[in-house]
Amino acid sequence: MKMELTKEQYDIINSTGNIKINAVAGSGKTTTIIEYTKARPKESKILYLAFNKSVKLEAAKKFADKGLNNVKVETAHSLAYKNIVFKHNYKVRPQGYKTNEIAELLNLQGNEEKHTEYVVANHINKFIAYFCNSDTQKVQDLNYLDVVSDNKAKVFVTTFYDYIESQSRLLLSKMDKGEIEITHDFYLKKFQLSNPKLNFDYILFDEGQDASSAMLDVFFKQKATKVIVGDTHQQIYGWRFAVNSLEKADFKTFHLSTSFRFSQDIANLAMEVLKWKVHLDEHKPIPITGKGNSKEYKTKAVLARTNLGLLLKAIECVIEKKKVKHIYFEGNINSYTYADEGASLYDVLNLYNGKHHLIKDKLIKAMKDIDELEDYIDKTEDVQLGMMVEIVREYGNKIPEIIKAIKDKHVDNDEKEKAEMIFSTVHRCKGMEYDAIQLVNDFITEEKLEKIKEDNKKEGINSSKLNEEINLLYVAITRTRNSIHIPEPLMPIEFPRSSQIHITRVLTEEEKKQAETSSKRITSPQKIDKKELTKEKTYSVDGVREKYKDAYKPWTTELDDELTVMYCEGVNVRDMAKHFGRTKGAINSRIKKLELVETYG
Repeated sequence: MKMELTKEQYDIINSTGNIKINAVAGSGKTTTIIEYTKARPKESKILYLAFNKSVKLEAAKKFADKGLNNVKVETAHSLAYKNIVFKHNYKVRPQGYKTNEIAELLNLQGNEEKHTEYVVANHINKFIAYFCNSDTQKVQDLNYLDVVSDNKAKVFVTTFYDYIESQSRLLLSKMDKGEIEITHDFYLKKFQLSNPKLNFDYILFDEGQDASSAMLDVFFKQKATKVIVGDTHQQIYGWRFAVNSLEKADFKTFHLSTSFRFSQDIANLAMEVLKWKVHLDEHKPIPITGKGNSKEYKTKAVLARTNLGLLLKAIECVIEKKKVKHIYFEGNINSYTYADEGASLYDVLNLYNGKHHLIKDKLIKAMKDIDELEDYIDKTEDVQLGMMVEIVREYGNKIPEIIKAIKDKHVDNDEKEKAEMIFSTVHRCKGMEYDAIQLVNDFITEEKLEKIKEDNKKEGINSSKLNEEINLLYVAITRTRNSIHIPEPLMPIEFPRSSQIHITRVLTEEEKKQAETSSKRITSPQKIDKKELTKEKTYSVDGVREKYKDAYKPWTTELDDELTVMYCEGVNVRDMAKHFGRTKGAINSRIKKLELVETYG
């Protein structure tokens, strides 16, 4: 069945000249681009720039299926690779350089402070990434301190700035001469500096909000008709020095404001969260119309802001909820127990236990103890290592059995559809969608935003970083096709509750004590003693309904599916009764009829 296009889509398809498209989540962006392409002359040479390899493969298939053989699909890196790596016969180091490897390559010297050479190496790595993703010509054109926020790290970088800068230039020079392997960031930068001319009539740049300044510079300099597409509020890669290119593009603006993914309830929630940007003086109201009407509950996902938050939730779900037999982690499951540079959770655990002979990572092995590692983390702003230390301090020697239990239930990529629950951080699930999602309580809240603003009145706040934190919550919320299970602290205070939005309320200490002796169903950890995982009571809130108005309404397949999902999510009978407009007895009877207790425990 052919999808009926909106007026906004027709306006884009019939446009001329350079344009930018601000597209909300689920708004038929790819469909619009395909229709735009079909409306161009068949002899036109068109380049479609995708965000990553998986998006590239998916887009190439869609264009091919429509017979659009005049469209070339690339990523920024694949373009740069063909133009730079082959030409100069470079060898690429896909995983980049670890901190200890940079220290050895440059023979960095320390001083009386512990591990100075490693802290310097860490900042060299980041400075190079900052430069390679920028549009500047030289390293010295940048001030690296602009992207260092932690006070301890700032003091260190200020002290060693000249040394960090000179050694960054030296390492780049070694790559340029082919003395050492080059990184992905390096050949993209060299591509930008070569001022390439791309022989296309049209260039379509997707996910523009996450473009680096380097690639944006290449894009803007082309003679082709340019189309840049993205969502201003989905920029979540600032830590990779992405810039919001939609704001930088001085093109005629078009909008795709109707989402076909989710309902108006979810659209309203997303808009309310974006209103938090008023605290940063950056709120530009955008209308989102939700026209999604999915009733399926096949794919359920737990989404978190951080690896730590996700792992804690996975422990709760996998260890305590025996009924969950199959799970799936977006991306490689091992990536959740490894930092980008290769240090594993087990290395940090062995450091914690003083078992240096078992540590594989050289950087971790060089640390005397966990306190010394935390000092390194403070000076480098290494968030990933910081999270690992938190997990190790929390779970200690229970970690191996916990990770084993999680991996035992994990299904392979080709069996993803078997998973009863999918786990992912927001960064890993960007561009994906699920029938029902549950958010972990590790995102920013409006209360925290207000506190940060109040505490930093004199110094000023880091608006771009906080803007991105709000974006992360927005992206998470807009992954759902149907319902969302959201912790109460993340809810906008005045937001009206609806049947598709379930709220998880964190219990007070007094309520926890009462719950210990009550017969109420509580979604809470049972076997592992932990402070971070809060006992929770889950309840759903409906709009205004007459009591039990649906008491005699026949149960449909869709209602049974919804009841099953809520049962699996741990919603108690009282709140299910309120949700369905029926008596508790009717809910218990249906649970028995569907054999949910026998099936799911």
